[in-house]
Amino acid sequence: MREEIRQMGLDARTAAHEMAKIGSAQKRQALEAVAVALGEARAAIDAANRKDVAEALDKGLAAAKVDRLRLTDKVLTEMTDGLREIALLPDPVGEITRLWTRPNGLRVGRMRIPLGVVGIVYESRPNVTIDAAALCIKAGNAVVLRGGSEAFHSNQCLAKILQESLNTSGLPAQAVQLVGTTDRQAVLELLQLEEYVDVMIPRGGEDLIRFVTANARMPVLKHYKGVCHVYVDAGADFEMAEKICLNAKVQRPGVCNAMETLLVHQDVAAGFLPSMAAAFRREGVELRGCDRTRMIVPECVAATEEDWYAEYLDLILAVKVVDSMEEAISHLTTYGSQHTEAIVTRNFDRAHRFLQEVQSSLVLVNASTRFNDGFQLGLGAEIGISTSRLHAFGPMGVEELTTTKFIAMGDGQLRE
Repeated sequence: MREEIRQMGLDARTAAHEMAKIGSAQKRQALEAVAVALGEARAAIDAANRKDVAEALDKGLAAAKVDRLRLTDKVLTEMTDGLREIALLPDPVGEITRLWTRPNGLRVGRMRIPLGVVGIVYESRPNVTIDAAALCIKAGNAVVLRGGSEAFHSNQCLAKILQESLNTSGLPAQAVQLVGTTDRQAVLELLQLEEYVDVMIPRGGEDLIRFVTANARMPVLKHYKGVCHVYVDAGADFEMAEKICLNAKVQRPGVCNAMETLLVHQDVAAGFLPSMAAAFRREGVELRGCDRTRMIVPECVAATEEDWYAEYLDLILAVKVVDSMEEAISHLTTYGSQHTEAIVTRNFDRAHRFLQEVQSSLVLVNASTRFNDGFQLGLGAEIGISTSRLHAFGPMGVEELTTTKFIAMGDGQLRE
């Protein structure tokens, strides 16, 4: 296995050198070819995905994980739409982002270049195979993918489509490689390839991300978890707030940008929470509230200290009544994960303060936390959401899969 993984790294490095020279038009054509091939292979994709889902159900996999595993018609359509959107995005490679002239006439600038070889270790969601590969191709990188065992058949099918499409488009097929084993040892071997892999991106649960971070010899772009908050401010529009909170929690509870804690200003708690709690109950949400919340909604389970830190990824929600926006910000700063926070308010000044003072990767005013997603924010797709701040913060699209090098242009300047 060691030699096999090492060969994949070497092949990826070779492909990365070629990818860095591929022009924008050829990369765009390749992504369009993948989109067409996905449409033509729907039956094969569906058959492979059905195997994965059946095996997951047999193993008793949690409902939220099974949901992330399914490649429904909607998900497949979003995958092909995302591919076409990525194909049409401006190509960042070769862009000169800054240019200035020194007193001696030397012109100095920064030019965008690919990262090189990107390694991605991920769980459950087979759509990541397409999204990640497409973004890496657009940014001129090679990518080595290692999906979760629960999506093995789906990922194999999708990787084959990707490689065949690259080959027919004149791009190196080894620019996209999938580790073809479910053996956990393969991940450890991949994490040792610092001479071939430039950056590692883990996507999945906190345990996976901590495992990759602890064992990787190359830089890691990561987020450990998504403890996302919605704060309903004094004077908020109740109808708007209820719709936003419901969407943030129940539209897809098993994802990292779902709301996990609801914070409500004391001035509106008594008027807002009973109706909000009833709406959550209708959707099967279990509420865990602070003492003041339970005085208003007695059926709430008593929240513990651990609930404020929890990423449930399920139909469970922690609720807290706060004295002020300052207390809300203090709470989410203490217990949050710098992923996504939202305020529902009619007050412009407090909205502006919330945007300035909350230091998460996406901060929203009067909108659901579910928008922290590369596709929703206009990136075409994302390779992950980074909360590590260095190199990238928030959804990582095409530009975040590049870096910059210095360039200098002169006409014979010599250093004195």
